[in-house]
Amino acid sequence: MNTAVQRSITQKLNQFTRAPEYIAYLAYILSSMTQEEDRIRTIAGYLLKNNSRLILSSPPEVAQFVKAAVLEAFNDTSIMIRNAASQDIVVFLGVLEPGNWPECLQLLVGALDSTDLDKQEAAFNALEKACEDYPRKMDVEIGGTRPLDYMIPKFLSLTEHPSAKMRSHAVACLSYFVPINCQSLFVHIDSFIACLFKCASDDDPSVRRHVCQALVLLLAARPEKLMPEMPNVAEYMLYSTKDKNENVALEACEFWLTFAEDADLAAYLHPLLGKVAPVLLDCMVYGEDDLLWLEGDAEDAAVPDKEQDIKPRHYGGKTHGLERDPSEGGDAPPKPRIGAYGEEQIDSDDDDDYDGDDDDFADEMSTEWNLRKCAAAALDVLAVRFGADLLNVLLAPLKDKLWSSDWLQRESGILALGAMAEGCIEAIEPHLSTLVPYLINTLNDPKPLVRSITCWTLGRYASWTTQDISEEHKNQYFIPTMEGVSKVVNSASFTLKCSRLLRMVLDNNKRVQEAGCSAFATLEEDAGPLLTPYLEPVLRNLVFAFDLYQHKNMLILYDAVGTLADAVGRALQDPRFVDILMPPLTAKWGKLKDDDENLIPLLEVG
Repeated sequence: MNTAVQRSITQKLNQFTRAPEYIAYLAYILSSMTQEEDRIRTIAGYLLKNNSRLILSSPPEVAQFVKAAVLEAFNDTSIMIRNAASQDIVVFLGVLEPGNWPECLQLLVGALDSTDLDKQEAAFNALEKACEDYPRKMDVEIGGTRPLDYMIPKFLSLTEHPSAKMRSHAVACLSYFVPINCQSLFVHIDSFIACLFKCASDDDPSVRRHVCQALVLLLAARPEKLMPEMPNVAEYMLYSTKDKNENVALEACEFWLTFAEDADLAAYLHPLLGKVAPVLLDCMVYGEDDLLWLEGDAEDAAVPDKEQDIKPRHYGGKTHGLERDPSEGGDAPPKPRIGAYGEEQIDSDDDDDYDGDDDDFADEMSTEWNLRKCAAAALDVLAVRFGADLLNVLLAPLKDKLWSSDWLQRESGILALGAMAEGCIEAIEPHLSTLVPYLINTLNDPKPLVRSITCWTLGRYASWTTQDISEEHKNQYFIPTMEGVSKVVNSASFTLKCSRLLRMVLDNNKRVQEAGCSAFATLEEDAGPLLTPYLEPVLRNLVFAFDLYQHKNMLILYDAVGTLADAVGRALQDPRFVDILMPPLTAKWGKLKDDDENLIPLLEVG
């Protein structure tokens, strides 16, 4: 098929979607064309979901037909058709809002009393997605009554259903109304909490996960309801944070992050530090699944980046890469909450539309929010909140990890050390004369994941290593750190210690390159004019990286060069340095087209 034919077909299909009856045709295929294969009808259902907003501009008779057809398909004998109709219901109920489709809500809630378990679960599945996606739209008055006044007690009773799926749906639906201060739920708040305690020991991990999620949401919205039972709640959440099911453990770990973030709850959390902090420390060790997707031992410097590796970039700010995601040495995808550990959550309610290859899946797995990142983020906030008290609790277990023979334990200890840098700096400072040389030496570790996290942690302590206290401090800590993340090329001005942060810039592993370059940019910011005497070897290292880096790390390299220029100011105008830096920059410039998006970061270097 030639391009002209393809273009013609595409144009005709686009014209078809503009027909007022388009979504009615799709709804008819889904619900009534039983002579067709289920696969064809299901595709019609997915197309209907993707075009759901057309119902707002459709003639009334079309909208009414579509709503009736979708509800009819929801009762189809085929599970494929029912699933497609369920997704359509969730989307249309959100677009129309429950007040404009009360018969749908009535059907779903009525199905919860069905004697057919499959029908019960299908209805509850749709209700859960609706409660999760748009709880405020569900909390409305329809015809003088509030549906939730009936639904909440129904959900509470279903937490004791014999089916684990039904119990899980019930707890989940209830929890989604906590953040919006739903009064229909809060009049039953004590019964809700009692249900949570009853379900806490459920055999099904999905139920326990939703129990933990509900307790986290309650802690954030109504902490006063949990405080009287906090000793028991804390013990349960500590136990759950160590659950073998990582989904349960992650939700439980979120409890400690939420607890630590609320300054008003510090007095309740402080007595728990001795139990909580060591558990969080243990949660920061890479799991087997993490290692499987990370492929951390690869010498991949010469491997071109995949398109999905190169994340969208907001120009003008300097985040120095790893400051956003230390626990795995890479950038995290955009998520609602943004923090130093990638603690943004992906909204993935379209799982059924996933259509990626194995590489896409591996990339997603290696960057998603997980237990390790959550524990690191929680430890960071605890450090800010409690400072020296936290360090006193962790000093012994942290020492054991840092000097462990197991590289996974060492790596997690280094991550923890970096996570505590901001909050515990005063308490840790007496130990830095030992820890910084240890970190510099660890840059020689054969494991790339250890080298990359060590770079990040050195960057976290850059403000200490760059202090202009004395020549002895500079020679003992600042210069070795700088040399550690950067390998000096053909320069006699550095000593033989130069095998460490500039060496990481030129590592054969892309993750280590990213970590080293990001850490060096942080060091540049803190060092400022202190870098001036070392400009020539530093520039030669960075210039060498222009020939080594793939696309993604090249953007971080541009950032590091721009930060260096800001740090040393006019010193970079020396003709010697201009002669070193400009040839690779102009060479890069010459290879880019006028509309290439990489012109922006390249221009920022100047």
